[in-house]
Amino acid sequence: MARILIVEDEKRLGRLLTLELEYEGYSVEVQHDGQSGLEAALDGGWDLVILDVMLPSLSGMEILRRFRREDALTPVMMLTAKNEIPDKVSGLDLGANDYVSKPFENEELLARIRVQLREHKKVEQQKEVEILQFEDLNVNVKSREVQRGDDQIILTPREFDLLHHLLVNQGHVLNREQLIQAVWGYDFIGDTNIVDVYIRYLRKKIDADAEPLIHTMRGVGYVLKRRSR
Repeated sequence: MARILIVEDEKRLGRLLTLELEYEGYSVEVQHDGQSGLEAALDGGWDLVILDVMLPSLSGMEILRRFRREDALTPVMMLTAKNEIPDKVSGLDLGANDYVSKPFENEELLARIRVQLREHKKVEQQKEVEILQFEDLNVNVKSREVQRGDDQIILTPREFDLLHHLLVNQGHVLNREQLIQAVWGYDFIGDTNIVDVYIRYLRKKIDADAEPLIHTMRGVGYVLKRRSR
């Protein structure tokens, strides 16, 4: 049973979400202010955190910022009455996985929750192995350190998340939409060519002066696969 934390100051909405999610078989806890929400989030053990942006005592953005210091992997879905791109960009840059504007349709929210829980399950399966290895590439999931051969590689948080997703799905071709959804979030506003930009960044760091591991499947997407023998 997946455990979901909701931090939402509108008690009626919190109750409605709880009933809907419990009906779907999830275990749900609700907090109604920022401070108690942060404390509950940091207690850990969650499969998903649903976080309102506008909260008393601490804003959702501040909770997210502090939470990501301690937990880089648990998915966080932001809720907001605003529909402004700067708010969404700020949340995504702070480490939000998805962004949902109020009012929303329950079916859409549930679909997005299922996406995040599937991705989290993949990550949890990989957490048992602290070091992910692929050819001469070594990635420490917990410390977020990356090494290829004898070279230490410094990645930005977004570059690391992209590489990690390619590693978890090694051998499978992922299109831009799949990568956007997994790394930038379901509600990303912007050009999908951002994926191409970050793939170039990764290649300059990962594949520099070495045989390429990140490959383009023209007209389809990208894949991390073994070099030809």
